[in-house]
Amino acid sequence: MVNAREEEPPSPAEVKHLHATRLRWWREVLYIAIFYGIYTWTRNQFGSASVDSTIAHNHALWIISAEKAIGFFIEPGFQQHFLGWKFFIQFWNVFYGTFHFVVTGGVLAWLFARYRHDYSVWRNTLAFTTALALVGFSLFPLMPPRLLSADDDEFGAGHGNPHFQDDYGFVDTLAEYGGLWSFNEGAMAKVSNQYAAMPSLHFAWSSWCVAGTWGRIRRRWLRALTLLYPAATLFAIVVTANHFWLDAVGGAIVLGVGWYLGNKFTDWTERRILAQTTV
Repeated sequence: MVNAREEEPPSPAEVKHLHATRLRWWREVLYIAIFYGIYTWTRNQFGSASVDSTIAHNHALWIISAEKAIGFFIEPGFQQHFLGWKFFIQFWNVFYGTFHFVVTGGVLAWLFARYRHDYSVWRNTLAFTTALALVGFSLFPLMPPRLLSADDDEFGAGHGNPHFQDDYGFVDTLAEYGGLWSFNEGAMAKVSNQYAAMPSLHFAWSSWCVAGTWGRIRRRWLRALTLLYPAATLFAIVVTANHFWLDAVGGAIVLGVGWYLGNKFTDWTERRILAQTTV
């Protein structure tokens, strides 16, 4: 006879533990590599090379109108305030191009190593957030501020328009000051989606890093310090003219939806595990 205890289904904590024990680092690396490969290919396949620059330009004018309507179109003056500091701008160019990947990857690895019971939900949140951003790039191609004043860039607002007039004065800091790479040279110019600005994945991922670590960092001062990362990211995307501040709002929205879907998907996965253990 099977006793009553043996017939009881596993508790939610036991299911979560069982889920965590099934995770393998090499499989996670493979999943992430495949997902990001598909994401990058899709983003670039349907990116700036296949989008009418007029559409992306009109969307940028729409964003500017929206910011002006609420009295907060601050990007031109904000960038101009810092352009005299060459090495300062170069630092933010490097920050924009590297921290986005390094910090996010570091947090993901830290969660896997230290908090494996919670890893799946945050991995799923990141995946859904990134996928939703891809939908945004496809439905709303947006010319970033740095291209609004470009009359010699293939993807700039003034390309092929002899009557183009620069009304904003944005500077492409990566082209003018330099960094570790460039949108305008070599393979990067051919494959990158230069209109993938709304929503800002830089801001979404940096906010995800804070959300994923917040309740797991014991020291309050260090926890508060993590808030500086999305703040620094917001500064970087605006001062380098890669985004409007409204793009960051879009990033926060897709992160919120991604968190909801990530939780739902994780719950579904754990219900499947529960069903398998009770068969």
